[in-house]
Amino acid sequence: MEAKTVRSKLNKIQAAFSSRIGFFITVLVLFWLKTYIVYNTKFTLGVNGGMQEFLLALNPIPFALLLFGIALFFKGKKSYWIMIVIDLIQSMWLFANILYYREFSDFLTMGVVKSSGSVSNNLSLSISQIIHPDDFLVFLDVIILALLVTFKVIKPDFKKVNYWVPTSIIIASIALFFGNLGLAEKDRSQLLTRTFDNNYIVKYLGLDFFAGYSTYQSHKESTTRAKANSGDLDDVFKFVKKNRTAPNVQYFGKAKGKNVFMIHLESFQQFLIDYKVNGEEVTPTINKFYHDQNTISFDNFFNQVGQGKTSDAETMLETSLYGLPSGSVMTSYGTSNTFQAMPAMLEQRGYSTASFHGDVGSFWNRDNTYKSWGYQNYFSKDYYKDKADYEIGYGLKDKIFLKQSVKYIEQLPQPFYAKLITVTNHYPYELDKKNQSIEKTTTKDATVDGYVQTARYLDQSIAEFIDYLKKAGLYDNSMIVMYGDHYGISDNHPKAIAQLLGKKSVSSYDLAMFQKVPFMIHMNGLQGGINHTYGGEIDVMPTLLDLLGVKNNDTVQMGHDLLSEDVNSMSQTVAFRNGNFVSPTYSKIGSKIYDNQGKVVTDKLSKEQQKQVDEQQDFVSNQLALSDKIVTGDLLRFYTPKGFDKVDKTKYTYKKSDALRNLKKQQKKEKTSLLYKNKGKTTEDLYQTDAPELK
Repeated sequence: MEAKTVRSKLNKIQAAFSSRIGFFITVLVLFWLKTYIVYNTKFTLGVNGGMQEFLLALNPIPFALLLFGIALFFKGKKSYWIMIVIDLIQSMWLFANILYYREFSDFLTMGVVKSSGSVSNNLSLSISQIIHPDDFLVFLDVIILALLVTFKVIKPDFKKVNYWVPTSIIIASIALFFGNLGLAEKDRSQLLTRTFDNNYIVKYLGLDFFAGYSTYQSHKESTTRAKANSGDLDDVFKFVKKNRTAPNVQYFGKAKGKNVFMIHLESFQQFLIDYKVNGEEVTPTINKFYHDQNTISFDNFFNQVGQGKTSDAETMLETSLYGLPSGSVMTSYGTSNTFQAMPAMLEQRGYSTASFHGDVGSFWNRDNTYKSWGYQNYFSKDYYKDKADYEIGYGLKDKIFLKQSVKYIEQLPQPFYAKLITVTNHYPYELDKKNQSIEKTTTKDATVDGYVQTARYLDQSIAEFIDYLKKAGLYDNSMIVMYGDHYGISDNHPKAIAQLLGKKSVSSYDLAMFQKVPFMIHMNGLQGGINHTYGGEIDVMPTLLDLLGVKNNDTVQMGHDLLSEDVNSMSQTVAFRNGNFVSPTYSKIGSKIYDNQGKVVTDKLSKEQQKQVDEQQDFVSNQLALSDKIVTGDLLRFYTPKGFDKVDKTKYTYKKSDALRNLKKQQKKEKTSLLYKNKGKTTEDLYQTDAPELK
């Protein structure tokens, strides 16, 4: 009798799970559970208080009800398999976001997905480092459910569909979503109307909503351009006029006629300056450069990138416009938009311009964007000799890349503007043993500990390059600019960061300060020193143009000259792409306000102090919004500054055979290149490197 009872109960349980609604509830609960676990274990959403905990648990349900509920309109096996397929697609999206978040501290958007083709090369190494075995557990419920249906442990229900059931579920899902949205708005007002961190949207409204929201944002961006008109520039002109700073007479034109080297220090953070491991300097060459009496070094200079990472940094440096809230300006707008970029401005003043990058030309859509920016020359991977051990991660190793770049640098008519993009100091910070020259750090964080080894390699590469410039006679006739493009170690490693900084723990303020990157301007005869002005990548273009003596009183730039004597507390308010900001007085990180000692003062501000913080927030919000308006509406097509000719993209070609032919024509026409002055004798033999691959 007991066996029959057990069998009877098991049959009832099987029948319950096999019913259409029973299977629906099972799929729903399993999907909710794994999503909630992922929220808490794979993302850092900053959940505070009971309401946020509740919303985090609630937000996967509305869209899950909607999507799985659709399957209930079908009968028999079709209904069950539709639910399993929906669960699989959802799980793939969850899995992709886990990997993306682990490296970028952000979520996948449609802008990123659309631009993935231009940045996908060489990512296999990073992905292999990012994946954790337990990430695949998000597919466990899908596999189990599929097997149960396949082997008929769960037997599909072939009863006639009662359409009121799925209809009621879909109505309930919509009602539940609006309830979720209402509670979210109550806890975080203007959640969707102001620029907040994507973590906020996922924390309050869920990953599914964020996918739809980002899709809408991408669509809105494309339609914005079609609706834009010249009148949209009125607010832009008001902002630019109000916030433009006068050049410093001590520095204006100081570098006029000099060559300009823009050296991109990949993923290089400010904390590396003077940093030691076991008493040994990690970057002795860059440290010496930083402290040189002829170098202006900024110790409160911040990266301001968003999802576009390196491409955002380039966009800000070359155009003084911000990257986008999602995706990349270079990939989404670089081909079609009108820009008034630094390379074009300098070319129109007699400079030859070139960018050097040891990876494929299409990376970040550079092969199209650079034409829009007015680069005459773009030396990408096709121009370099390559062997299997010459590359690591995202292109040619820095020592090999810089040595081979000399072949083209010496052909550029002077003065020239040359940007060299290094890549070896890039996540996952792996370096073959023969190139390692310093011990790893001992934080026990695999992502972090190799960082100093690749930074040291970059430093050695810079030492060899500077040595060449001195031997070739270019050093004394050039302004050398070095900058870090973005963080190397993300906020997702607080314990390791605390150890690196010699702290017990790090606050949100500490992590914001950790976003500092180097910005150094060196030239013989330049009055240098450590400049404490707060600034960011948006300010590089106006700073350099003033040094080069380029009057830009009527240009559209969101940044300002960091050397100006007009710099004030508002102009030193540095915007982050998520709407947070830092300044010498107050900094806003998330929902908290900090003073310049890193203490939380959110509820301790006087009315006057609160007014100042509100004005800073308004400045940041307005600056970001206007920049986005310029980019998404392509507003610069409606305005051309005096003395600037609109860029003709058809003038430029980066096809190797044609480009090298054009370079020779430039040399014959200008007769100022290093090679010409050296009577055709190459200076390549002056470049000394200890790269083991070349021995």
